[in-house]
Amino acid sequence: MGRPSKREEIAEAAFRQFHAHGFNATGISDITRAAGVPKGSFYNHFSSKEESALEALGRYAATLRFDLLDEPGASPLERLRAHFEFLSRDTVENGFVRGCLVGNFGAEIADHNDEIRAALHCAFDRWAALIQQVLTEAQEAGELNGDLDAEATALFLLSAWEGALITARAGKSAAPVDAFFRTVFDVLFG
Repeated sequence: MGRPSKREEIAEAAFRQFHAHGFNATGISDITRAAGVPKGSFYNHFSSKEESALEALGRYAATLRFDLLDEPGASPLERLRAHFEFLSRDTVENGFVRGCLVGNFGAEIADHNDEIRAALHCAFDRWAALIQQVLTEAQEAGELNGDLDAEATALFLLSAWEGALITARAGKSAAPVDAFFRTVFDVLFG
């Protein structure tokens, strides 16, 4: 009888290590130590650190609560705010040390690995499309001006959010996140 697969433990450990420490500061030995497996076990399941980073991106996407953007019974702008409030709580509760894995990888390795860059581009496109859909629904419901360019605004919101996270991490302060909410929901959409 063969040994049980440790792929799940390794993949989850890679996700946690990349999110906590970044791509460059995470070595395969860090991943296998966190998974509680011998270093050679990593290569039984992943051909490279980059391959495990791609899986980590998928795991991260599953934590972003995109379902909040489609929550029944809430108005479109309430759903959008709930999504960003969830992300904000995660950032603040973790002491401003992790940020967004997609944004972190974008800043850290997108220029050095085409496969990861393409995956990041797809992740941001998917996220922006979900935000755009909510903005379009808000326009249809009369919550937002119909002249607002929903596609450009979705890209702006996502870019502003990523910038707020970087600034919050640099200053270990919720002030940039608070400024995002005030500017977006009180001024832009107010």
